[in-house]
Amino acid sequence: MTDSTIPPEVTEDVRRLLADAGITDDTELVSRILVTGVGLGLDDTSRLDLKITSAALSEMRLAFRLFAPYRDIPKVTVFGSARTRPDDPLYTTTVDLARELARRGWMVVTGAGPGIMQAAAEGAGAEHSLGVSIRLPFEEKPNAIVGANSRNVAMKYFFTRKLMLVKESSGFVCMPGGFGTLDEMFELLTLQQTGKAEPTPIVLLDEPGGHFWRGLQQFADEHLIPSGVISPDDLDRVLVTDSVERAAEEVTGFWRNYDSLRWIGQRLVLRLRAEPTDAEVAELNERFGHLLTTGRIERSGPRRREVQDDDRVDLPRLIMSYNQFRVGQLFHLIRAVNSLASAPPAAPPAAPSQRRA
Repeated sequence: MTDSTIPPEVTEDVRRLLADAGITDDTELVSRILVTGVGLGLDDTSRLDLKITSAALSEMRLAFRLFAPYRDIPKVTVFGSARTRPDDPLYTTTVDLARELARRGWMVVTGAGPGIMQAAAEGAGAEHSLGVSIRLPFEEKPNAIVGANSRNVAMKYFFTRKLMLVKESSGFVCMPGGFGTLDEMFELLTLQQTGKAEPTPIVLLDEPGGHFWRGLQQFADEHLIPSGVISPDDLDRVLVTDSVERAAEEVTGFWRNYDSLRWIGQRLVLRLRAEPTDAEVAELNERFGHLLTTGRIERSGPRRREVQDDDRVDLPRLIMSYNQFRVGQLFHLIRAVNSLASAPPAAPPAAPSQRRA
């Protein structure tokens, strides 16, 4: 915690404040938050900017507290239009999807509004639903299902709401929708394409026989790929379907064998649920060696830093010098790992491990 604009005695006062408050864990991070607040005051920051900062931090704290009791339960976020009516086939499809995911032990996270959000909460049921609502003049209250158990946090800003809807989930389903839904869907794709988020399953689900997402795929094939603004396989990481069963299997099956990843220096560590055989590792090298900067994919035990952090040390690993400029193609390797004969027969009911910051 260093900031040349902050007097050293203030930094010491902050440390004493934390000690007096009984804060003993992650004190450097908490101190940094407080010192940053002091810095904002010294920077002649405008009142509006201070209000934005204060509200965002307060909202994130409330959201963290909402999700904390359910940290060990896998979650899927469902995006979709608030304007979808209960008699729309999309509504029924969403209810069926959420019910199936809840049956498989997953919780469903939504924006807590009407339309598709209401349908997802309805299908999952109150015990399997969490909401992150936005305060708007015409959509002020969370739907009755998430509101019934007070499993909702209301936010003023879209950016803090979107952070929580993405951060807390291990899978995403996008139903057809308008500007807001498309914004959320493209944000997911951008985070995956650039490697700013760890790989996760993304499903674009339509009503039976629907063509909404097929139109997006056609636009990509005819315009985005030929112009070179996206790669030919960028949409391969997404499942476009009108089947509730395929959508649920894509979300849960992504975690069949793959557990998590961690970068240690320039090397990538993939944690798995089952150890691959020598033949399987050789096959992975043959298929994905072009994604490495040097060397081969190898089996490994936990690395020293992982042991120090007690980070998934019980799991088998693959380690490699992965080309960080090719992170957008990691999903190919993960799907191959999930398809190995040594992989468990089904995805576990437990939550995938928390993503590392």
